[in-house]
Amino acid sequence: MSADSRFHLFADGELAGVELPRRFTYPFCYVPHRLCEVAAGHLQQYLDSRDDWCDELQGGKMMGVLVVERDGLIGYLAAYSGNLAHRYDHEYFVPAVCDLLSVNGFFAREEKIITEINHKIAAEISSPERASLVSRLVQATEACDAEVAQYKAFMKESKTRRDVARSEGADVQSLITESQFQKAELRRIQQRHRAVIDEIKAQIDARDAVIAELKTERQQRSVALQRLVFDRFVMLNARGESRNLNQIFADTLQGAPPSGAGECAAPKLLQYAYANGYKPRAMAEFWVGQSPKDEVRRHGCYYPSCKAKCEPILGWMLQGLDVDPNPLENAAEKAVEVLYEDEWIVAVDKPEGMLSVPGKLSVDSLQERVQRMFGSEMHIVHRLDMATSGVLLFARTAPIHRQLQSMFKSREIEKCYVALLDAVIEPRSGSIDLPLVLNPDDRPRQMVSYTHGKQALTHYEIVGAEDGRSRVLFYPVTGRTHQLRVHAAHCDGLDAPIAGDALYGTVADRLYLHAHWVKFIHPVTREPIKIESKVPF
Repeated sequence: MSADSRFHLFADGELAGVELPRRFTYPFCYVPHRLCEVAAGHLQQYLDSRDDWCDELQGGKMMGVLVVERDGLIGYLAAYSGNLAHRYDHEYFVPAVCDLLSVNGFFAREEKIITEINHKIAAEISSPERASLVSRLVQATEACDAEVAQYKAFMKESKTRRDVARSEGADVQSLITESQFQKAELRRIQQRHRAVIDEIKAQIDARDAVIAELKTERQQRSVALQRLVFDRFVMLNARGESRNLNQIFADTLQGAPPSGAGECAAPKLLQYAYANGYKPRAMAEFWVGQSPKDEVRRHGCYYPSCKAKCEPILGWMLQGLDVDPNPLENAAEKAVEVLYEDEWIVAVDKPEGMLSVPGKLSVDSLQERVQRMFGSEMHIVHRLDMATSGVLLFARTAPIHRQLQSMFKSREIEKCYVALLDAVIEPRSGSIDLPLVLNPDDRPRQMVSYTHGKQALTHYEIVGAEDGRSRVLFYPVTGRTHQLRVHAAHCDGLDAPIAGDALYGTVADRLYLHAHWVKFIHPVTREPIKIESKVPF
């Protein structure tokens, strides 16, 4: 077997008693295999030894490890997402599928041309000639406005004088002639200024036409370069077949690869393994460094592969491998308990791991289950995340459904959730107000954005600690997607993810979040009502 500096062998002691997985990791929901954790530990030690990367890694980066087998030897490959220290080809790591930073590469050459166009555009926009024309236009416009305003004031005074003269019996025809002359003179003043303004605008438009042509050329070159780049990203799968990224994304909703596609750690790892005869056995991706302010990423925590960039790519690359099933597609049948029922409302206890409403996949959902139990006219009033359990309301009629939804919107329905946090926090209470928006590149993850986010407000109370975890009561005022999960995990929230949160924390046997009770005034009987579900943890 030829030496490969990118293939890192495990020590015999690290392999002792460890059984290799029978199936490869399902990358969008997984618990990391023990050997992946060992490999991640080795990689972290290597990163700690690189003082020259310290500042960049402190800023945060996604890393990946792939446990592989070849010629009876078990080891791992390592990768980072994007580039590191402005390079794609560090020896310890697998290389990029397509090295965009190669000095003599096509991408560098074309980017240089686009950069030159950017400089030309900037030079045209900020040129002294254009600045002088813009200044002259402002001055000409102001001069026009001032003279027109002055002459209109004169015309107003003249009209007042003519009105008095007309009432005193002056010659009407002379007054009419004077009025007509002044109106004609106003038009002459406006036309004279307009001619000057139009001439200046024409000169500015001529310069802006050059800028527009440069921008069009830049866009055309950028689109062509992007497509050419994605043609160069030829991705393999376990069957030995290949497709480029344009082909892979052709049948997706977006129709074309997003920026950065193919540069994440997981595709790099699989590509290198296939190209060099390694058999993939298990994979994991983890974050190093600080969390971005708008997202929730915690140092050392494992995360699923991103959806927008990696789902279509990995869907292709994993073909030919025996992969763990998607837990969403294989969720076991779970009993649904009715917590409350009258002739208008039904409340049920949603099991964790069940969708609230039907999704893209053909799997059971709580809405379908309740409709089978009570009839197809049942309307779900609100939703819980698939991984969250607890109280969920249904309306028996459309009018009641509208009333209950209106009550949620006007915050007339109080809610209490119970959660366990992956940290011990001193008992306290308070509020978290962090606006949330969908991360378009990594659905369904949410991120904090003070520019684009919608208000998300949560009151909380830390009520105790147990087994290294804190028990917290959440009282959400708003109902944004993943609100409690992000508010718990974000550094400006509680800075402690909910236990078992695969998206914002660490995977466990379940997400330890439960919708404990709801309180409201019954929309028909007007009686106060509280519906409660027993906390299962």
